[in-house]
Amino acid sequence: MSLRAIPLILFVFIFYNILVLIGGGSGTALETDKLLRDVLVAIPLGKETWNFSWGDLIVLLLFFTLFAELLKATYTSSTSLLDHGLSMLVFVVCLIEFLMVPQAYTSVFFFIVIATLIDVVAGYTIGIRVARRDLAIGG
Repeated sequence: MSLRAIPLILFVFIFYNILVLIGGGSGTALETDKLLRDVLVAIPLGKETWNFSWGDLIVLLLFFTLFAELLKATYTSSTSLLDHGLSMLVFVVCLIEFLMVPQAYTSVFFFIVIATLIDVVAGYTIGIRVARRDLAIGG
């Protein structure tokens, strides 16, 4: 199995779970939300301060990994088929966790679930379009 076949969003999912499940307290959704709002960096901007939190970091990482996954979807190979299948598996695991685990009842985790859904749909859609284009050139 090639390392390119591993969905990068999986690493954001694992990072969220490590942060919330290990760093969280009693495991309630309210306490998890408080943990995600903890300030990582406070940057003064004039008279106000911009607070960059753990949740912001996770969403930022999620954007970059989703972009990389969309770029990976443009390749047509057997590795990309495995990547699409594993992306579907990551989506199913995220969806089950979102529905079953109280620490996942946050907006940040909802964005992770939606990003995995976009990865799955876009991966198959882009893969079909690229394969159709390759067939048109070859035929």
